[in-house]
Amino acid sequence: MLQNLPWLFLALPLVAAAIDWLCLQRCPRAAACCSIASAAVCFALCVAYLCGMQTGSPGVYEWFPLPGYSLTLGLLMDALSMKMMLVVTGIGLLVHIFSTGYMSGDPSNHSRYFAGLSIFMFSMSCIVLADSLLFTFVGWELVGFSSYILIGHWYDRASAADAAKKAFITNRVGDFGFLIGILLTFGVFGTLSFSDMAGHQAVPAQSGVLTALVLCLFCGAVGKSAQFPLHVWLPDAMEGPTPVSALIHAATMVAAGVYMLVRLQVSMGTDAFSQTACTVICTVGAITALLAALMATQQDDIKRVLAYSTLSQLGYMVMAAGMLSGEAAMFHLYTHAWFKALLFLAAGAIIVRCHHEQDIWRMGGLRRKMPLTTLCFLMGACALVAVPGFSGFFSKEAILTAAWESSIPLFVIGALVAVLTTFYMVRLCLVAFCGSARAEGAEHAREAGPSMLLPLLILGVMALISGYGFIADTLVPFAGFHAHDFEFGVPFLTGLLALIAGGGLAWIMYGGKQKQPDTDPLTPRAFSRALRHRLYIDAFYDKVLVGGIQQWGAAIVHCLDDGVIRRLVGHGAALFTAWCGKILGKIQCGSLRAYVLVSALGLIAAMILFAFTIIH
Repeated sequence: MLQNLPWLFLALPLVAAAIDWLCLQRCPRAAACCSIASAAVCFALCVAYLCGMQTGSPGVYEWFPLPGYSLTLGLLMDALSMKMMLVVTGIGLLVHIFSTGYMSGDPSNHSRYFAGLSIFMFSMSCIVLADSLLFTFVGWELVGFSSYILIGHWYDRASAADAAKKAFITNRVGDFGFLIGILLTFGVFGTLSFSDMAGHQAVPAQSGVLTALVLCLFCGAVGKSAQFPLHVWLPDAMEGPTPVSALIHAATMVAAGVYMLVRLQVSMGTDAFSQTACTVICTVGAITALLAALMATQQDDIKRVLAYSTLSQLGYMVMAAGMLSGEAAMFHLYTHAWFKALLFLAAGAIIVRCHHEQDIWRMGGLRRKMPLTTLCFLMGACALVAVPGFSGFFSKEAILTAAWESSIPLFVIGALVAVLTTFYMVRLCLVAFCGSARAEGAEHAREAGPSMLLPLLILGVMALISGYGFIADTLVPFAGFHAHDFEFGVPFLTGLLALIAGGGLAWIMYGGKQKQPDTDPLTPRAFSRALRHRLYIDAFYDKVLVGGIQQWGAAIVHCLDDGVIRRLVGHGAALFTAWCGKILGKIQCGSLRAYVLVSALGLIAAMILFAFTIIH
């Protein structure tokens, strides 16, 4: 047994990032190998732990001593964290391998790119393995930093640089509430350790303080998991390399908020989540799922369609967490990680082979040019739209079942989102893969190379089988999880009808031999323009909030600078000095009578002051 071996989950990627950045700037292949090796060892270590190998007890280190309490850093290695680590390291390893093919020929700094991937793996491991909210917050902020680096990898592009800043700043808004929630947690529970929270709360479960605590912590999830109204950063984050999108914005980083909510429910107990808090969480998740699905129906960029799909599926997970169905939330997080990573990586292979074309209306006919990539993408799409037999079917039905038993309005919203999901994915597949090529890039496309195909095939298998009990019961990040048996009930029939309705509507509008339009026929419609412009939410933020705050701030600063500092302090002091000079100048007139008068007045004043002094 090797003592403290679990700390390798953090040490290996951090050391790999340092080596890539400091020593391998001129050796991009060596940097790639170093990062891949660190990810592979972490994955192997995780598999070994889940198989029962004794890996040692991770030590707890004192960070900052306080009177009566000590802030520590330690690792929590339970079923929830270690199975989540399997998802993080497994998908991280496949993304690293895929990146070697995707970034081939790219003129940017590959060593910096792989160093960024390793920093991200380190940061995400901190969130997953942290034994306290304090350590979680450290990883939380590091994930924001690493995503800023990776989204802005092509920093010479203004759009990528702006997207990186937008993601970083938007997450800071949610993190401010998260930090307040951490302070409230310490005040209520007297500890920040997850293991010590259960049964230690100092206030009643239904008190307003506990509700405020949960909602403040939820603010962190709203930012990190891109929930309404802080969802605006995720679609713009697609400006980074596509493997980054698969790693950060489909499989791990955006799932951190859901993971944190479930971790809190396991640690504090579901009784700590009041009805008010659960209602707010469910409402935010439902609004996000519906709005994102609507926006996805009219997006033309293949990565943005998948980005809004991610938002919508995250809304499902948050809604399940709000219904206190952490088992269903983590089941969908687990299956979604595999098939959404598959969709993003397959989209990356398509983009590379179509000469970096991302508009689906400039593709077409790819099923003949890239048959294996097309097959993998379709497998991911089937899992996403919950085709029976694919992994997404089992996890989405678990959420619909929880909604059916908890709240009919939430069930209706979930069913409507399922219809929209099928519609926009069938639309994407018909436009991009069927018909004939609409542009030169699609005409000359060819199958992806082995380094890109291998991760796609592995993820394709997981998209198919990961929802079945024989593998889900072992790998889903939730203690004692058991996949539900098939039930022929209302949730199943609703999901099946949603599949038929959404797919049929998309086929009517975009399918058929005679229907191969070059642009979306819904484009002239007013609602289509609104959806393409993201329901003008981003414009509202830019023009009203950001622009308005900047204008009001500028006006206040100008008032202070011009009215107070320049006029009152600067010019006022000068005018007062000049006025005093004029008064004193009149006294110095050369008249003897004036001098005698001033002397007499001074003498009288001195005598009066002396008299008062004697009296008192």
